[in-house]
Amino acid sequence: MRVLAVFCVWSAVLWAQDSLDLARIHEGRALRSSSNNTDLTSNDDSKRPIPGETVVLADLEGPGVVQHIWLTIAANEYAWPRLLRLRVYYDHSATPSVDVPVGDFFGVGLGHERSLRSLMVVNGSEGRSRNSYWAMPFRKACKITITNEGRRRVSNLYYHVDWEKRPLAADIGYFHAWYRQELPAQAGQPYEVLSVTGRGQYVGTLLNVIQVAPGWFGEGDEHLFIDGEKTASIQGTGTEDYFNDAWSLRVGDSPYWGVTTAEGTGRGSRMSAYRWHVRDPIPFQKSLRFVFEHGGWTYNENGTVRSAFEERADLFSSVAFWYQVGVAHGLPEPPYGSARLPHGNARQIEAESLAGEVRTEKGHMEIQKEVFWSRDLLYFQAEGPGSRLEIPLDVEEDGYYEIVAQVAHAPDYGDYRTQLDGAPVMEMGDLEHEPGANMGDRVALCGWGPELYVAEDRMLGWRKLTKGRHWLAFICAGKDMRATGYHLGLDGLILAKVGQPAAVKAPVAPKGVSSLISALKDPDPVQRGVAALALRDLGVGAREALPALAAALKDRDTGVRMTAADAIARQGHGAVAVMDALIEAGQVKGEDAHVQRSVAIALGGIGADATKALPMLAELEKIPRVQATATTAIRQIQGKR
Repeated sequence: MRVLAVFCVWSAVLWAQDSLDLARIHEGRALRSSSNNTDLTSNDDSKRPIPGETVVLADLEGPGVVQHIWLTIAANEYAWPRLLRLRVYYDHSATPSVDVPVGDFFGVGLGHERSLRSLMVVNGSEGRSRNSYWAMPFRKACKITITNEGRRRVSNLYYHVDWEKRPLAADIGYFHAWYRQELPAQAGQPYEVLSVTGRGQYVGTLLNVIQVAPGWFGEGDEHLFIDGEKTASIQGTGTEDYFNDAWSLRVGDSPYWGVTTAEGTGRGSRMSAYRWHVRDPIPFQKSLRFVFEHGGWTYNENGTVRSAFEERADLFSSVAFWYQVGVAHGLPEPPYGSARLPHGNARQIEAESLAGEVRTEKGHMEIQKEVFWSRDLLYFQAEGPGSRLEIPLDVEEDGYYEIVAQVAHAPDYGDYRTQLDGAPVMEMGDLEHEPGANMGDRVALCGWGPELYVAEDRMLGWRKLTKGRHWLAFICAGKDMRATGYHLGLDGLILAKVGQPAAVKAPVAPKGVSSLISALKDPDPVQRGVAALALRDLGVGAREALPALAAALKDRDTGVRMTAADAIARQGHGAVAVMDALIEAGQVKGEDAHVQRSVAIALGGIGADATKALPMLAELEKIPRVQATATTAIRQIQGKR
């Protein structure tokens, strides 16, 4: 029945369009900018930005229109969709018209990966395949970039930017999207989604909320003030009503509105919802200001209702989508990196690192390596209901903490409930709620999935914790009727002290080669990485840094080693001066494949004088993920280009 309903909805959407649109022949040329490898013998078609690095997805000459963007990304840093920053610049402007975290731009907030099927954004493969169909017209130029503002290297970034070179009518506006946040929402004033001057039309909203207290947050109304008016022309009746739902919010999607996360009304509950104004755009001639009230149910200390509509200090973030004439200016700069996370101090604990200390009952624990692109799993083979896995959780200081489990799904995984020091992690309480409110289900982690999938961040709860060791237990509660086993896969645990995130500054590479050489020894791996990036981008101008770059091939950080090899490769034949260091780096057992590829590229660039590297490259050629790159390097050295 759900398949039939979805078919009927989409049929109605398609019928609403002019049936001759696709039949009209127009002037234009279809083009694509992608991450495809120019070496057609290689399947290594991804980019791998290290912290602080910006990848240019497209640098286009107009006039034209970007019609479709597709991304898929493999990364193992917590909330990486919030840490990667997408920006779009038109007509050589220094001011971006799109400045949004990657995940939020594609309709899913809070750093999550979730499926989404809508008219303008479609995310498949459990959220790992992201597609945008927002039209992005430009007259002179368009540059699209992604910056890694996290602290871990991205394993793989694949992309397509599909666009058409074509003339534009005079009345065509430029697409904009802008991220904002208030963590928490400011007292005494509504939460502002957008305040912009100019002429245009508003076309979409993404809103994310994390509740800092129990109860339904969403009694706040939306108000849209058009062209400087004192009283809003558009006023709503409740947050869920704006998103075309009713009586709370529930997970679901549709062409024009949907909810990708809705965890109920408990403390720490998270919500992310989108609304596309495709059929009802909101035009403005001079300005637009869009705000939400942040009020809802509040409670007394004894659990009784204090108010059914009182201002709340929940954590708000949002994206506004609109078109306007020219490039918008004067918008507030979004925070950098981890300052966009709810608390800004998330401590990521790799579950497999605790394998020697875990306790098990009625089951067996093992480590599964590289289950999905740099993600390892702590795998618990459970016998059945009552099987128990206990993991130590060391807390550095007293405080109130958010606890998140990074879980996997598979056909043979079971359902689990959690306890912390013998009590349920989530303090559910027994509060009166708005009639019909979605109160969520925190009882079990449902592990079944049609394939092995490692990505879901599952909120376990907010708890007061004292300094010292605590024990987090996962107890098998049964299984889905489709599941063939009761097992559990854990990628990691996240512990974040509840509180307003501190501002984070972007890493900056020092000026001058000598200063960059010194920065390669900085205690912070992010700073060492941006120094290696700067030396790479200097090309042959960084020749004097070759000894320092050769030493960086032994750096503790994979991204630094990879980028140092890339910087050496930019020297071409000049890299012969550090050929022995490259050969030694290529012989390291268990080295990351991306480092091995970069080493092979550097050796190939030396040419015939790198003959002594051929035996090492022959060994790399036996590694499937390095084979094509090693083969190309061998051919370059042998003069068989």
